[in-house]
Amino acid sequence: MTEADREAGGAGRGRGEIVVGVDGSPSSLEALRWAVRQSELTGAPVRAVITWSIPVHYAPMAVSQAWSDWPERARQTLEDAVRAALPPEQVQAVTTEVAEGNASALLLEAAKDAELVVVGSRGHGGFVGLLLGSTAQHVTTHARCPVLVVHEPT
Repeated sequence: MTEADREAGGAGRGRGEIVVGVDGSPSSLEALRWAVRQSELTGAPVRAVITWSIPVHYAPMAVSQAWSDWPERARQTLEDAVRAALPPEQVQAVTTEVAEGNASALLLEAAKDAELVVVGSRGHGGFVGLLLGSTAQHVTTHARCPVLVVHEPT
């Protein structure tokens, strides 16, 4: 696609951002590294998204006492992940977002106008041994843009 096609809103998505799901897992750190390398090639900005939600099985009393800490814990996890995955000069190029709710749904919403969404193959939840985590599977099935699933390094 030519630059004129992009400006006219042609067949491609133009210079939309690269959305990357980050939860601190090894594959999400690798996904973030990949997204930043792609950003350097394409000029697309990178937005790293972390989500949080209160597990259904938590007792109401435990939730009410600890709920206020959850957004800050998610923000800290995201900041730590970005600093762990990237050299200092690349950290500033990444926009971060913390959102409450279902990871799959929020990543799809964040990526609705994106050029690309990048997720790790396995996060911190689910069942050990699956080749593809539930969030990655849902995003690859429902995203409106290309999706890249990154495995953790061996």
